[in-house]
Amino acid sequence: MAPDKPRLHDLSRRKVLAGLGAVGTASVGAGLGTSAYFSDTELFGNNFLTAGTLDLKLDYKATYSGGEGRLSAIQQNYPDAEDLGDGVYLLDQAPTPADMQEWEQLVQSETFDFCSPEADQYLINGDEIPVFTLDDVKPGDSGEVTISFHICDNPAYLQLSGSVTENAENGQTDPEIAAEGVDTDEIGELADEIEVCVWYDEDCDNVYEPTGTGQQNELEVALVSDTSGSMSDEIGDLQFAAKNFVDNLSSPDEVAAISFASSASLDQELTTDYQAVKDAIDNYSAGGGTNMTAGIGTAENELLNGTNATAGASKVMIVLSDGVPNNSGPATDAATAAKDAGIRIFTIALGSLAASSFLENNIATSPDDAFVAPDPADLDTVYAEIAQIVLDGEQKILEGTMTEVFDALSDGVLLDGNRQEEGVQPYPGVTTQCIGFEWELPFEVGNQVQSDSVAFDIAVDAEQSRNNDTPFGTVL
Repeated sequence: MAPDKPRLHDLSRRKVLAGLGAVGTASVGAGLGTSAYFSDTELFGNNFLTAGTLDLKLDYKATYSGGEGRLSAIQQNYPDAEDLGDGVYLLDQAPTPADMQEWEQLVQSETFDFCSPEADQYLINGDEIPVFTLDDVKPGDSGEVTISFHICDNPAYLQLSGSVTENAENGQTDPEIAAEGVDTDEIGELADEIEVCVWYDEDCDNVYEPTGTGQQNELEVALVSDTSGSMSDEIGDLQFAAKNFVDNLSSPDEVAAISFASSASLDQELTTDYQAVKDAIDNYSAGGGTNMTAGIGTAENELLNGTNATAGASKVMIVLSDGVPNNSGPATDAATAAKDAGIRIFTIALGSLAASSFLENNIATSPDDAFVAPDPADLDTVYAEIAQIVLDGEQKILEGTMTEVFDALSDGVLLDGNRQEEGVQPYPGVTTQCIGFEWELPFEVGNQVQSDSVAFDIAVDAEQSRNNDTPFGTVL
């Protein structure tokens, strides 16, 4: 946040990832290479407010695409770096694979409680490791970090901010002088040449996905909801969240409502009469077993063979359950058949008793399409995240040269806790948001960036949202 901006609360802070300042001086190749030293600082607040508590926790995963055969050089700064193949390297992540399961399968699951005191030992604190510390960066190289924010306790507004802390010339080679003339200000050109994209990474997979499932074709969605006896206390939250999902649709997109308990019911066939779908959802009541197989099979048949099913439409199934299916084998087979038929399946594991691993590994199209709602109140946020993916793809926050992006970040950019609603919304009190940050030095960049170096910091601030109409001094 810009230092001259007013603050409404006195926040304490602590560093998680701290950058280091240095200059790269490695040789260049073919007259096009450059040596650059990237340094990224990630700050987040472990904040205590007079009106209550606000606890923002963070983890991350960083990768670098820098050409094949560079692992040993990269390991000078990242001893645990891994070669992922095709010239892509895993630089670092927190938690690490040695700690627990794969990062992208962890951050939105209920396997690990990031809001617990025990979580702190898995996060980077102080000035231990910068996200990017790279020498000899060449045209065509790129890097990406996905940062996962876990908001604990009170709802909060988040603001992303940052600055370029170094943009140095570091002397000039003969090819550099020929390309840009003799330097007179000792300011490098690297920050003006690097392209940056910052986005809401809805599925935390380190990849910017601009096109949603329904972006190019008509979208057909089957909402497949567990209404077994164990759902008696959650039916209201399910109805509220599912109906809000329906409200995001617009013609010609179609939606169907299917419920399953001891058997399955097609409560509303595919239609653009969204009120009819919401009326069907309002009629749900809890009782019976958990015949997930029947629910998936009924939804597949409706999406593929229903009266209003359209060949060539994007087919999506959203399966919600708070328990374990009556028979996991047939449920897996039903899901496999649906996926083989071209249906993308999202899953939502509701509560601590849900078979979250089973839904993720056996039912969902991929682990990225498996979501967890620890509490019924989280359902609305989860459905909104899925709506963002299937309707619009992932939304950019900022894009441009590194200079342009950090000019915007110097003033602070409010993050939107619900992109399906107008205006900027706060984040719920228990939620996870992944933000992707990608940089690339384009192939066509010339000799003017030889030996230049750039360093930058990124920070995220949190402010409690209750009774706060001007977060970070911004009037909403």
